[in-house]
Amino acid sequence: MQNVVFAYSEHVLASFTVYVVDDSMDAADSLAMLLSTLGHRAKACYCAEDLLAFASAEPPDCVMLDIAMAGMDGLQLAQRLRAQFGDDVILVAITGAPPDDPTVQETFGTVDHYFEKPVTLEQIAKLFPT
Repeated sequence: MQNVVFAYSEHVLASFTVYVVDDSMDAADSLAMLLSTLGHRAKACYCAEDLLAFASAEPPDCVMLDIAMAGMDGLQLAQRLRAQFGDDVILVAITGAPPDDPTVQETFGTVDHYFEKPVTLEQIAKLFPT
């Protein structure tokens, strides 16, 4: 998994456009609110289709996505985003499943980072250094 600091060459962006995708509205809203409080442009999306619509209008710097979502799941979404944006987007899988879960293992080939729920402030600080 790559370090975010190097994902954007020699500079670190002061403020990221971040989409949080989770079919749990509370989870998506609370993480987006935390990111906004930290100075990022964060938007909560409750399904993959919503994210794809927003991302076509305003490309993301980072997408934090739940792996186990109804409809298009996080792995399918990550693959689609990677195909569309390449390495220009940081993909972060967020799930309640442990890293040895087969679905999570399959996701590792597509995403840049993996966090188990609940995501902590320390993890966010490492992901978006200032």
